[in-house]
Amino acid sequence: MLFYLSHLTHYVSFLNVFRYLTFRSIGALVSSFFIIFFIGKPFIHWMKRVQRGGQPIRTDGPESHLLYKQNTPTMGGGMLLLGFTGSIILWCDWSSPYVWLTTFTFLSLSLLGYWDDMLKIIYRNSVGLNGKKKLIFQMLIGILGALGTFFALRRLCFSTSSTVFTGIYFPFFKNFVVDLGWVYPLWAALVVTGTSNAVNLTDGLDGLAIGPVMVTCVVLAIFSYVSGHSLFSLYLKIPYIPMAGELAVCCAALLGAGLGFLWYNAPPAMIIMGDMGALALGGTLAAIALFIKQELLLGIVGGVFVVETLSVVIQVVYFKHTQRRIFLMAPLHHHFEKRGWSESAIVMRFWIISCLLGIGALTALKIR
Repeated sequence: MLFYLSHLTHYVSFLNVFRYLTFRSIGALVSSFFIIFFIGKPFIHWMKRVQRGGQPIRTDGPESHLLYKQNTPTMGGGMLLLGFTGSIILWCDWSSPYVWLTTFTFLSLSLLGYWDDMLKIIYRNSVGLNGKKKLIFQMLIGILGALGTFFALRRLCFSTSSTVFTGIYFPFFKNFVVDLGWVYPLWAALVVTGTSNAVNLTDGLDGLAIGPVMVTCVVLAIFSYVSGHSLFSLYLKIPYIPMAGELAVCCAALLGAGLGFLWYNAPPAMIIMGDMGALALGGTLAAIALFIKQELLLGIVGGVFVVETLSVVIQVVYFKHTQRRIFLMAPLHHHFEKRGWSESAIVMRFWIISCLLGIGALTALKIR
């Protein structure tokens, strides 16, 4: 909305500032933070009245969760939804198809997460939506996003190379690209589904998931900015994606929303993110990475999510074959809880690891 003020520069020259991605990214970050900051307390009070008991806690989880998290309201993703969408409405250039695709991904996965959270609240258990149904909807959202990206790139790109549309670009290599062809929509669906579930699995302690999400937002914002700039992308040997710079504004809005949410989610949390927030955050990060052809880089900067997911997969497979466990409890953060680590220590150390992974991912800009 505010971007279009730049069209009035022949009346007021100062309005040209709304054309700059850097200025609008800062504005998006600040706006989303303060939207959530100001609506936070009323939203939490409303959730407490509506839910009457908060999110049902796993009975097989750490004992401390039954004591200290039992009455904490869930569906904090609603705060993220309001902060993120409100901010991008204000600051994004809506002529970019990537803004529409990002918004579609966030809203659709928020709706899916809302459905899951509501079932948990209504039936007072931690099961929620049937796993197969959830996977089907996530895959469908990923495929629709991939098709939307394909048509957007067809319209915006001048290159006729098929790898621009359906290729997987490997970080740290100049010309290492694998063209998946017609299989690419399935790959995109797997990336969106896997990342949204990975963030959901990581969201088990106060503030644990939102930290790595914010680090990932910073890295993807930088890559989005340079990917949408023809000279920078040429110099850095990364794919040039016209109008992808607007995704930097989306990432900044997501970062600001994460900061605002953390204000209320910091230990001891006043509200839990829930599937409504975790699925939307993970899927949106995956979508942005797909748009700028950096989905493999997402696996590096989001290494915390990858390890948390692998810990669950390894635990389940190993237990089915041996009836024994490798970890005291999965996901991995619960293993460290069982070993006596405090919740704050686990969260801070996972954040430190995430920051180091983010720095490592940024080196892919120059190491080619």
